[in-house]
Amino acid sequence: MVQERTLPTFNTAKVQITKEEGLRLYEDMVLGRSFEDKCAEMYYRGKMFGFVHLYNGQEAVSTGVIQGAMRPGEDYVSSTYRDHVHALSAGVPAREVMAELFGKATGCSKGRGGSMHMFSAEHRLLGGYAFVAEGIPVASGAAFQSKYRREVLGDQSADQVTACFFGDGAANNGQFFETLNMAALWKLPILFVVENNKWAIGMAHDRATSDPEIYKKASVFNMAGVEVDGMDVLAVRAVAQEAVARARAGEGPTLIEALTYRFRGHSLADPDELRSKAEKEFWFARDPIKKLAAYLVEHNLATQEELKDIDRKIQALIEDAVKFAESSPEPDPSELYRFVFAEDE
Repeated sequence: MVQERTLPTFNTAKVQITKEEGLRLYEDMVLGRSFEDKCAEMYYRGKMFGFVHLYNGQEAVSTGVIQGAMRPGEDYVSSTYRDHVHALSAGVPAREVMAELFGKATGCSKGRGGSMHMFSAEHRLLGGYAFVAEGIPVASGAAFQSKYRREVLGDQSADQVTACFFGDGAANNGQFFETLNMAALWKLPILFVVENNKWAIGMAHDRATSDPEIYKKASVFNMAGVEVDGMDVLAVRAVAQEAVARARAGEGPTLIEALTYRFRGHSLADPDELRSKAEKEFWFARDPIKKLAAYLVEHNLATQEELKDIDRKIQALIEDAVKFAESSPEPDPSELYRFVFAEDE
């Protein structure tokens, strides 16, 4: 069993959240979980092909950062090959994400990206990246242009913040160290969010790195580094809000290590035989959706019936997305070479 770190404690008494905000966070997490469950069903029914990596269990990270602290559609988001839920949190419609998974022309990447390459210029989604750590320098480029436009070109509206998501395995790659150094030097408005789910495919995190506490690596770059319980959306939201505020104020980047866990195997082709039953049960008991639901009910921010209404609403949305994807056209073969190069608008 992988050695478990003590999850950081979070004082919920300090949380200031409205009913509307709480329900929005709950709805976004349920959307992510339900969407991924439907992806698994469609994959095993032969509707999707290739590698499909699901996000089940990690919803508090995507929701807490993007919906809890950022401005979806205005701020930038960079993802990994586990990118469906980041896209949904960023505002990409479920129809477009599902159609992309089906390889249809109506997908957010026009059927050319599939599961690992979600992209939406409209929603400031910089892309999902199949190569480990590939999105880190791209995200930093987006953060640099925001800073350049504001400080050099005088565009006071250019206060966008970028969130760069990547896994624990990426924190051992060269791009991680090189880019964090530049981001700290230039005080870029970016959040480096490590989704530490304990496993880099089949390699246990503790076996792959000399110091498993990734957030401490921020100190060598004179950068803020923080550890957070990635199974608690309110804790993630609090940490992300502070980091976003610092970034918008010109105070530079933050490295956030969210301790989380994927409830399924590395991909839908993974039999998931390496992880122990005890390890899985430890994390299953910390389901972030159940945790938020209990908090909302306990603090009179929602009733059980209101939460069930959201569950039903999301299920209908997912079913609609599948029907849309199934009825959408395949990409036209005549456009095979289109979008290889940029086009004039």
